[in-house]
Amino acid sequence: MALMSSLFVLVIAVALANLVAQWLPRISKTYLTLLAGIVIGMIPSLNQVVLSFENDVFMLLILAPLLFFEGQVTPMVKVGKGIPSILGTAFILAIVSAIVATLGLSKGFAIGLPVALIMVAISTPTDATAFESVVSGRKFSERLGDQLKMESLFNDATGLILLEAGVLWLKTSQLALAGNVGRLLVSAIGGVIVGGILALGVMLFRQAFARTEANVVSSQTLIYLLTPIIIYLIAEKLMVSGIIAVVVAGLVHNGEANSSRFAVPRQMYFGTELMNFSSEVLNGGVFVILGISLERIFRAQYQQMFVSLRWLWLGLAIYGLLVICRLGYAYLVIAKHQWQASWLFALGGVHGAVTLAMTFPIASIVSATQFQQIILVETVVIIVSMLVPTIAFKWLLPRDGDVLNKPIILAQLRREMTAVGIARVEALKLTPELKKTVIYDLQDQTKNNPLGAFVRRWRKITSRTEAVSLIQSRDQRWAMMQAFASERAFLTTQARQHVVAVELIHDIYTEVLMSEALVVDPYSRMV
Repeated sequence: MALMSSLFVLVIAVALANLVAQWLPRISKTYLTLLAGIVIGMIPSLNQVVLSFENDVFMLLILAPLLFFEGQVTPMVKVGKGIPSILGTAFILAIVSAIVATLGLSKGFAIGLPVALIMVAISTPTDATAFESVVSGRKFSERLGDQLKMESLFNDATGLILLEAGVLWLKTSQLALAGNVGRLLVSAIGGVIVGGILALGVMLFRQAFARTEANVVSSQTLIYLLTPIIIYLIAEKLMVSGIIAVVVAGLVHNGEANSSRFAVPRQMYFGTELMNFSSEVLNGGVFVILGISLERIFRAQYQQMFVSLRWLWLGLAIYGLLVICRLGYAYLVIAKHQWQASWLFALGGVHGAVTLAMTFPIASIVSATQFQQIILVETVVIIVSMLVPTIAFKWLLPRDGDVLNKPIILAQLRREMTAVGIARVEALKLTPELKKTVIYDLQDQTKNNPLGAFVRRWRKITSRTEAVSLIQSRDQRWAMMQAFASERAFLTTQARQHVVAVELIHDIYTEVLMSEALVVDPYSRMV
């Protein structure tokens, strides 16, 4: 019951934050969900409903599916071409940065090397969703954006191995460098192999059924949703990287989706919509959880925070050293000696909930004082890594006019398209009542029907004493199809004349096809 109550609060918070985001388009949705989490943490009656942060639950039920979905929308070809970049950023850069930052912290703050490595390792993973929040509404290089995304997909494993190395160093007073490097290679390569083999097996199993009369969409969907959880558990049981395993599994399923789009169209469409829905909810949930956790950390550590500001300087030092390493790597390897692109890559390494998730498991390993300091340090790293690029990118990056003007352009295009559909209906020989009904439905595309009109329509339908005749239903369906055909023809003309960006036209064209599917689909019973 406690878990259900926690989930209920989190989901409601995500839903409300997403609604508010529509009214405040200039503020990133991520910041609003983060704020929603902080507000929940500040309200005692809500805060006590949400369970304490559990690292294993977070990694298994939230992070694993999220990375699986992110891998699924990443083309395998892009990953294949980017292998040198992935190895460089997710592994070489992460390790070099950890070495530099660990030595810097140890020398500058007189901290033992093992504890310094633990702090830096926790700060190693970057977050693609958090990065998207700081570039919202700005034009960012697609090439750099892809590199940052690929880095964030794979550097979680590097951070986890570095953390294990730091913990082992703290316990045994021995670094065992060769052993840890070997462990990293085994974990990463093993994760790729295990994830690839398991995903291939699941894919072939699902595809075998999809090509028979025994196929059941609901069963296929359940298997699909459980795939990242099962693969993560098996990979971790085999002592390899579960994170890399689910990412690779997502990449395999990307190839499956592109190879069997039309075998079972209903299943494919439902799966795509479910993936998009789940990704949005999980991304929102991550930052609501982060907001709640940050509020709880500040409340629990309030007294210690002002006894000494050492935690603040440590957090700023870690972030600064990591940014310097990223800047140097970008300047020498990625940006080809261009300072602006180097700064964009350096600041694009934003940290998020994964960093927080890696913090809690060490509570039983380090002393209570050390844990309190580490959790405050990592909180600083997360907050600063989001605030600095948010502010800096306002000067470094131009506004993305296409994103800002998209709602206006789409609204105008919908009005013109709907007018064409209505004109087509007006020209048809229909009864006045039927014509009025069809036009009402078409006007819904532009949201021109006020709430009062909807209530009158609803009352009329629910109070109807006689069923709609077969002829009326057929005529209404036929009229709607005629209208949609005219709308699609209008959009095709707009695309050929390059009046509006093709991506925007495809957006509305898809909506028209979906509306038409509701009319002609015998299972929808909408007409």
